[in-house]
Amino acid sequence: MDSSENDGGERILHLEGSPDQVGRARKLISAALGRDHPLHDDCVLLTSEIATNAVVHSRSGDGGMFTVTVTHWPGGVRVSVHDDGSAAVPCLCHTPTDATGGRGLPLLEALSHSWGFTREAGTNLVWFELVLEPAGVPGERLAAVR
Repeated sequence: MDSSENDGGERILHLEGSPDQVGRARKLISAALGRDHPLHDDCVLLTSEIATNAVVHSRSGDGGMFTVTVTHWPGGVRVSVHDDGSAAVPCLCHTPTDATGGRGLPLLEALSHSWGFTREAGTNLVWFELVLEPAGVPGERLAAVR
């Protein structure tokens, strides 16, 4: 079961914690931004990573739910995934080059302008922001917030 809400520049989608729902999270981002948006591809990729983490590493994947929220404005996009929580804190671990997983949070670190997570009342909220580069300041990034 899922539900979706739309309030102008914000869209919210509640999804079952199963792997097939990660594709629905990606579709939400595509629909909210449009394929021609300059941040589209990075937002879809990073959303896929944090939605997958919610399903694989949290209680959401054990019959629970997760919520994807996307907010966009002329200069940027913020996406968050709220899951049912996990025993371990999300880890920005360095994985071996031959590993088949473990690159979600390093991708957040590399591609987003800022990101972070909060653990509250047994749940996790992981978020990222991407912003269009200010004119004349290529490569400027905000520090990650954790």
